[in-house]
Amino acid sequence: MLGTARAVTVVAALSLAFAIAPRATLQAQQPAPARQATPPQQPPTTKDIQPQSSASEPIEEVVVSGEQPGPGLWKVSKGDHVLWILGTLSPLPKRMMWRSGSVEKIIAQSQEIIGQEQVSPNIGFFREITLIPSLLHTRLNPDGATLEQILPAPLYARWLKLKLAYIGNDSGIEKWRPMFAAIRLYQRTIDRSDLTQSNIVRLVVEKAAREHNVRITKLKIKVDVGNPRQTIKDFAQTPRSQDIACLAATIERLETDLDNMKMRANAWAVGDLDTLERLPAPDQVEKCVEAFTSGPGMQAKLIAGRKLFYDEWLAAADHALTNNQVTFAMLPMSELLGANGRLAKLKARGYSVEPPQ
Repeated sequence: MLGTARAVTVVAALSLAFAIAPRATLQAQQPAPARQATPPQQPPTTKDIQPQSSASEPIEEVVVSGEQPGPGLWKVSKGDHVLWILGTLSPLPKRMMWRSGSVEKIIAQSQEIIGQEQVSPNIGFFREITLIPSLLHTRLNPDGATLEQILPAPLYARWLKLKLAYIGNDSGIEKWRPMFAAIRLYQRTIDRSDLTQSNIVRLVVEKAAREHNVRITKLKIKVDVGNPRQTIKDFAQTPRSQDIACLAATIERLETDLDNMKMRANAWAVGDLDTLERLPAPDQVEKCVEAFTSGPGMQAKLIAGRKLFYDEWLAAADHALTNNQVTFAMLPMSELLGANGRLAKLKARGYSVEPPQ
């Protein structure tokens, strides 16, 4: 069982690369359009808390806990047909309980839920048992080198500081490839910062859908990543410079943006959209995606797969707004607040779009 679990490392890595690929591969990020001021009766906001400045004394942001309302919903309309969209965010406060009653009521009234995309690489790893020995060591540096040996000394010192703070004295990880060390470091830092990457929204939505017998339209995209053996060889030969760039970008994000991550998580919890607009998240995953998809043709397939995601989702939204009285969907918060996300594309198609009130 342990060998099988390790054998899917590349599957997980490639799936992650397609799932978290930055939107910059398809569209340039632009500042969000101005929104009207939040009415006084809205939930309390975090807008008076300023992000950490290098010129000021660092102040550790405290993550909210207990029952919280979450953000309001965007309303997309075509006549009397309505698509309600909830903005999602990761990470979120670990000890928060989402007060999801209003969302569950809308789901109960809906004829359909447009699910979030799923990616499935059709490379048959589970059937290719003979490849398992090749997969066992993909997480390790192929020449047996340690991070101390391959990282520039200043970068290694920064890695070691974060590692000791959030991972501890784990000697085994020192032999990992930098991209996998980056993933583990990010996961442990989030977990020990009272944050969670768990998709609490999806769990609530799926439960409400079952209780009210609402169908979920799941958009499953298959991506052909080529011959399994060659894919593994290509992945194992990722240029070390790209491997290191992934870890460096992750370290930079954790060093400079951790308190802002907490502020964003708090803002989502209390429904403070102004703070979410004011603190757009830097996107360190671009460097990691470049490392994951460094094989021949993989970048082109990545871009094509992401475009297919967008097209499939927008087609599902068009269909829902034509045929359903009420539909529910979820999109990343950045796509609702940004100028080039799928919400903006729906507005460009002539639909009425109203932000949360």
